[in-house]
Amino acid sequence: MDEAYATITVRVDPERPDPAAIAQAARLIRDGELVAFPTETVYGLGADALNPQAVARIFQAKGRPADNPIIVHIPSFQDLASLTLAIPPLAGVLAARFWPGPLTLVVQRAPHVPHITTGGLETVAVRVPAHPVALALLRAAQRPVAAPSANRSGRPSPTCAGHVLEDLQGRVKLVLDAGPCAVGVESTVLDVTQDPPVLLRPGGVTLEALEAVVGHVAMPRELDHVAGRSPGTRYRHYAPRATLLLAPAGEVETLAARLLDEGRTVGIMTRLPLQLRHPRVRVRIISGDLAQYARELFAALRELDTQGCQVIVAESVGEQGLGLAIMDRLRRAAAGSQGRE
Repeated sequence: MDEAYATITVRVDPERPDPAAIAQAARLIRDGELVAFPTETVYGLGADALNPQAVARIFQAKGRPADNPIIVHIPSFQDLASLTLAIPPLAGVLAARFWPGPLTLVVQRAPHVPHITTGGLETVAVRVPAHPVALALLRAAQRPVAAPSANRSGRPSPTCAGHVLEDLQGRVKLVLDAGPCAVGVESTVLDVTQDPPVLLRPGGVTLEALEAVVGHVAMPRELDHVAGRSPGTRYRHYAPRATLLLAPAGEVETLAARLLDEGRTVGIMTRLPLQLRHPRVRVRIISGDLAQYARELFAALRELDTQGCQVIVAESVGEQGLGLAIMDRLRRAAAGSQGRE
């Protein structure tokens, strides 16, 4: 990125954000600048979604591939009409149940939505976030805000302002710091231009919850033609600097011991206490509760990175409920980290 900013961090109450701080952030969005802000899922790197030059700053700051679509954030379901020529009836049903919240709907793009925002696609991904700070910013900005995760492309997503600054210090004008995110993994992405709707990315709304409302939801592996229609699915994502390996609960210690024999410094993410003790082992106990695991996932990866781990062994979980999203992130992180070896 050619220009460096003196990044400003403003602490705001997560429930009652200071109107002056929100007004400052909204003014920057309208002026075409970048603002990092909290959502209930992860921190987003926001810009005016209808300003191609502003959206280009997101790609520059993140080092993001240009054909990777960006989720657009709006303050209410009524605002969806400004981004699409036709709202599918199913979108209204889902919005009534899950918005505001961690569900992104893929709909047909209106002509004025720039292709840089949609990754060159004729669809646009849209959601209404549930975080009071995000909603206050969207209302004050009076613009739809394009906002992928506020991290360097490929890195673990940021769930607190400190993570944003680790990756984007000097690349973003303002960071609104409202503490840690409540969900911790990104939104579920559902393509409602298809029948049945297609789950493009598992996330904070579970597959089971979706199917309880709309019936059968197709998976991408069932439909080859939907590849690449969602943010977070085309490229290496979520990867720590260390190599990440996955193991079933009963095999974590065995794999870690083998890596120690190879002379590696090993980080372990596990839900159970371990018998293994070694000066080159760093252990991060993760909650057995899947919602808590999701909240801790990206922070744990970053934490073990800072402790000098060369390899991280993460315990796999069952793929029910939030476990589907957790395993999606772990697999993508593992694929990305091993690709660097």
